[in-house]
Amino acid sequence: MYFSVQNSFKFIKRLLVLSGVFLLLFSCENDIQKIHSLTESENLPTVSGEDIEIVYTDSSRLEMILQAPIIKQFTKAERPFVEFPEGIYVEFYDDSLNIQATMKADYALYYNEEGLWEARGNVQAHNIAKNEKLNSEELFWDENKELIYSNSFSRIETIDGIFYGQDGFDANQKFTKWKLKGSKGTVNIKDEGDEKE
Repeated sequence: MYFSVQNSFKFIKRLLVLSGVFLLLFSCENDIQKIHSLTESENLPTVSGEDIEIVYTDSSRLEMILQAPIIKQFTKAERPFVEFPEGIYVEFYDDSLNIQATMKADYALYYNEEGLWEARGNVQAHNIAKNEKLNSEELFWDENKELIYSNSFSRIETIDGIFYGQDGFDANQKFTKWKLKGSKGTVNIKDEGDEKE
């Protein structure tokens, strides 16, 4: 078989064009796969909203009101959850409809099936009734076990002093009993002379 120089150039041109087409096809396939992965229903919220307020009641008794700038609910995820990407502010009420405590965080998640709340970033809780304050970078609330806990450095301020949990804390759901992990702190001691005056 005889090839001229001109035929050789045509062959090389066709080979380059064919190679380009194959590269284009394969790169398109990868891009399509990326698009599919981004648009899969489990990666998209099934419900979303702005400036929301959620009212929780039990037997028609107000328990808490949650406010958030943005809410995103992912019901089709492998582990369904509700995301509050711009944080939450929560008020807890007593039987007389007085605010008993407040909590806020920069970011929060709620895992529906597990009844587990996760708050992160500048978490602040204030028990108004007992005048106690909590600061931490993370906080978990297990509704089923009725436990609140953290594994991060936490600061608890009470009328008796300021206490630190280097490794977090464990508490009951109403925060009436708590225990620091890796604790240290400063305790206020009343002077007997102060009581007489």
